[in-house]
Amino acid sequence: MPDITENLVSKTIRIRPNNSHKGTYGRVGLIGGSQNFGGAIIMASKASVYSGAGLTTTFTDPSNLTSLHDHVPEAMFADYNDVENLREMIPGFNVIVIGPGLGTDDNSLKILKATLNAVNHDQIVIIDGSAITLMAKEKLPVPDAQVIFTPHQMEWQRLSGIKISDQNDTNNIEAVKKLHSIVVLKSHHTKIYTKDEIFVNPGGTPAQATGGMGDTLAGMVAGFTAQFSNTDDAVISAVYSHSAIADKLSENQYVVLPTQIIEKIPFFMKNHQTKK
Repeated sequence: MPDITENLVSKTIRIRPNNSHKGTYGRVGLIGGSQNFGGAIIMASKASVYSGAGLTTTFTDPSNLTSLHDHVPEAMFADYNDVENLREMIPGFNVIVIGPGLGTDDNSLKILKATLNAVNHDQIVIIDGSAITLMAKEKLPVPDAQVIFTPHQMEWQRLSGIKISDQNDTNNIEAVKKLHSIVVLKSHHTKIYTKDEIFVNPGGTPAQATGGMGDTLAGMVAGFTAQFSNTDDAVISAVYSHSAIADKLSENQYVVLPTQIIEKIPFFMKNHQTKK
């Protein structure tokens, strides 16, 4: 069970070739942010942009439009209530994120079902937050795509059926195999369950115990997987980077905010890219 190392992160984050453009770095679509939880999808969108995704589109409630454009002018907007448009646009993305701030009401379920039915085998689909809760409650099948679940321990209990007290590697691995997915199980030392291995994140600080951390991580995973060809390494590197930035900030702060982590992502990636 290897720890994640800076060497793996540096191997993953490549130096950008001169002959490239925004399409080179992937198209990400993020879906979530009900009227009461707009901040979640905004943080996820900003993390995607700041992680280097070439094009980011945010499907959210129209009530979030002004705030989205204020905080992330680089992200495009689409109304997630227009389900037909959502279905038509989804095939154009390399990576889909669904769940940050989505909610669990009937409208949320309709949006989730439409999304899962529209994705295809070649896409990466990151399922987070309330989307995990809805999938577990409604017993929705895992879509035919490259799926990454990013649950905290209670969401993992809902999805896997494993009580928090019984969430050990042996039980978790069996559940992961049934899902045919990568699982990022968030905790003090987050574990990433891939098809072949379990990776342990060495970082993490209680200063991160504040709302929006998971939304930010979901956006980072999207930005990394959109750009870097090895999906496992991209997920692992996003998890490591998220907590490494927080650990550094916590040296001088009692609480580390998700928005502070986001601001530091481009600098961290620059300092950890593959050396020439």
